[in-house]
Amino acid sequence: MNTMSELLTDRQRQVLDFIHAHHRQEGVSPSLREIQAHFGLASPFGVKRHLDALTAKGALRRLDGKARGLLPQSHPRRGALAEIPLYGTIPAGLPVSAEPQEPDSYISVDTHSLGVRPSTPLFALRVRGDSMIDACILNGDTVFLTPREPRPRDIVAALIDGESTLKRFLLHHGQPFLRAENPRYPDLLPATELIIQGVMIGLLRTQSN
Repeated sequence: MNTMSELLTDRQRQVLDFIHAHHRQEGVSPSLREIQAHFGLASPFGVKRHLDALTAKGALRRLDGKARGLLPQSHPRRGALAEIPLYGTIPAGLPVSAEPQEPDSYISVDTHSLGVRPSTPLFALRVRGDSMIDACILNGDTVFLTPREPRPRDIVAALIDGESTLKRFLLHHGQPFLRAENPRYPDLLPATELIIQGVMIGLLRTQSN
């Protein structure tokens, strides 16, 4: 019996993988135009053809009338369950003084759903505040992170001059700084030190959001 992955063409698999990756990194699915730009397609009709095929094959669900209404269905292949330590909260607002912490609890997560190997080091933090709302990261969400070197535009948990925050990592003329996804908050430039604790790879939304 064929699995869903065997029924997909190479291009359909690439489109689906991009939707999954965008959803993990940004907390929201890409728009049709973002998919078109990512694959360098001349028109949105090619994208629509792939999305229609993915929907027909059960790999994707679409919400009518929503620009970002692409909902990737659960992948049939499962990874190992990992017990991820949850280290309290992180401000998605103005930075606050960081204190050493022991895990509050542990969250069981299928590593494949996060797009990582079972051996990947992971930790989780609860979000407090509204500075990342334009990246669809809301107060009360849980973010999953891995400690690695950030790339520009990664969302990171960081210590900036000894205070912790969740922001987008950017470079200007080679100098790193942090930016909120809410125009009410200013950019953050380190006076002495910027330490990236982890790069966000996934998000869990609470039912109350």
